Amino acid sequence: MSARIAKPLLLATLAGAALLLSGCAALGPKHPVGNAAVPQPAKAVELPRYLGRWYEIARYDQSFQKGCEAVSADYALREDGKISVRNSCRKADGKVSVANGKAKIVDAASNAKLKVSFFGPFYGDYWVLDRADDYAWAIVGEPSGRYLWLLAREATPAPDKVEALIARARALGYDTSLLIRTRQP
Repeated sequence: MSARIAKPLLLATLAGAALLLSGCAALGPKHPVGNAAVPQPAKAVELPRYLGRWYEIARYDQSFQKGCEAVSADYALREDGKISVRNSCRKADGKVSVANGKAKIVDAASNAKLKVSFFGPFYGDYWVLDRADDYAWAIVGEPSGRYLWLLAREATPAPDKVEALIARARALGYDTSLLIRTRQP
């Protein structure tokens, strides 16, 4: 093949690939950005104190959590040094859905930045953006600003505690009007 023909063919192939990829991206789920300037985690995390059960108080809507209520997450240290993750929720039909995964710390200086995987080798960011000094609540997000979870150790904290948690997320730059409150039993 001559260089005169090969170059236009290469350019056409690259342009076609770019259009295909952009088309696939357009078909994927679109989550609004609730914080265009996600802050770095505010405090270090003492892993033994963070482990255990957390209840979801509110979240940004995500397709993988559609119809989820009574959401909880359980974290435990594994023998290999990673963290086991067990997320559960009750669906509208009353069935409990469980997702098991693993997490690894990626910032050993603070333990506040982790990568979590529920699907093989694919990991997503999990940042503990802030937490109570006594680990009664935590705000979890990631760098894109499209995901946010407000967690507490109690399934149904007092309304003033919930409002304070939402106010803290707002102070971190999050659009709290996008939050969905999670019903707990």
